[in-house]
Amino acid sequence: MKDFLQQIEKRRTFAIISHPDAGKTTLTEKLLLYGGAIQQAGIVKGKKGARAATSDWMEIEKQRGISVTSSVLQFNYDGYCVNILDTPGHQDFSEDTYRTLMAADSAVMVIDAAKGVENQTKKLFKVCTMRGIPIFTFINKMDRDSRDPFDLMEEIENVLGIQTYPMNWPIGSGKDFKGVYDRQRREILAFKHDGKVGVNQAQSISAKLGDADLDELITAPLHETLAADIELLDGASYEFDREMVNNGKLTPVFFGSALTNFGVEPFIKEFLALTTPPLPRHSSAGMIDPIENDDFSAFVFKIQANMNKAHRDRIAFMRIVSGRFERGMDVFHVQGGKKVRLSQSTQLMASEREIVDEAFAGDIIGIFDPGIFSIGDTITTAKTPFTFDSIPTFAPEHFARISQVDTMKRKQFVKGMEQIAQEGAIQIFKEPGGGFEEVIVGVVGVLQLEVLEHRLKTEYNVDIRMQTLPYQFIRWIENEDVDLRKLNITSDTKALEDFRDRKLLLFTSQWNINWATEKNPDLKLVDVAQN
Repeated sequence: MKDFLQQIEKRRTFAIISHPDAGKTTLTEKLLLYGGAIQQAGIVKGKKGARAATSDWMEIEKQRGISVTSSVLQFNYDGYCVNILDTPGHQDFSEDTYRTLMAADSAVMVIDAAKGVENQTKKLFKVCTMRGIPIFTFINKMDRDSRDPFDLMEEIENVLGIQTYPMNWPIGSGKDFKGVYDRQRREILAFKHDGKVGVNQAQSISAKLGDADLDELITAPLHETLAADIELLDGASYEFDREMVNNGKLTPVFFGSALTNFGVEPFIKEFLALTTPPLPRHSSAGMIDPIENDDFSAFVFKIQANMNKAHRDRIAFMRIVSGRFERGMDVFHVQGGKKVRLSQSTQLMASEREIVDEAFAGDIIGIFDPGIFSIGDTITTAKTPFTFDSIPTFAPEHFARISQVDTMKRKQFVKGMEQIAQEGAIQIFKEPGGGFEEVIVGVVGVLQLEVLEHRLKTEYNVDIRMQTLPYQFIRWIENEDVDLRKLNITSDTKALEDFRDRKLLLFTSQWNINWATEKNPDLKLVDVAQN
């Protein structure tokens, strides 16, 4: 029992969020480098032929230098077992990020020191606050010209509505970047650029403010500025409050440069000490606490097909909430209503995979899925089965009609569309009572349509025709007995069914929604489908 509790206590499971190009994937790689999970860090947007990022495994990600799926990465560091959930930065994939954050216990928010809080950061931050999880901030790219750090603190507080507590403070920026001042240890962490990007670790130099030696180390003007900044911070900034951090009300802020490695190791050490072990999750049976519950339980937050062309399989990613996982164990699949054996289990380093024999609360495991799992499903060994709270589905905002070019490849087309839809990357709709004669696809962001076309071509060898449609809104119909053909709707409103046979309407404008509800008084419309 003691060993079981120790295994849970040392788990840390967090997601990394940011606006595109803030350096999130670079930071992820450097954390893996320090954790010994990889031997050499690649530069994500390096010259042609440079190694692709470890967490970006899909071909289109390597071509475009963006993350479009969430990767799961695990390594051990300083006595902790660390699970990193690397999320897509692009706003078109915010739904995948939302699902991933459901599996995280805390979040690291990466901000570009020159750009501050950007649009996608705001959206992802909102998702974190909805979950009430701790948020840690890493202000990146201090080796480049950046904004005044006080302005950055103020912007985080005003735009995101969260208090800040700088754990360290930058000394200059860009060419004049000399390092950071550690506020807890009252010492300087010196930055020394030797021309080798991200090769050597930073030097730590113990020196008190006011020491004559500091003038030589960081120059007299920067020493004077630093002394004034620290005096102001100590007198005017928020107090550090661990409880407020745990409740997502105060964010500890770290300055550094992921590209050069500077500040990465002090950040990971402090972060792991401050963030929480696996958190309880709400279920139909109340809160499931990993410390108090011996029964194994987990939920599916992501499904991915064809992660490795050599395998051609489908993996269901599960977050373990309680108990111990053992390969080959029998569990009850609550939504499926039957027992299943978890015999093919893996942990992943992007597309690389290895068999896992045991895992604990907080860990993410990949289970071979023959097509029985859906996002949000619960599995457990509890005598009285329960379900974890469902994971909401975002309403699509862009729609297109899809058909295959070669009618002889109908089977591959149907398989590809179904599998990608089951992953949650797209939603597919059909004519009432129909099949794949005409398929309408709904997505949150238009880039998802490009990814769909790319994946059908490369993974299923299917070329498609795509016609974008003018619809902007989707509403599911709650009335079970409604006859779609008898509805009084405008000519540019389309009546469809999803692939769970739930009836829905697509609208081109809010005016058309109002028309439908006014002309059909008994019609009940909702913008989120009930799973």
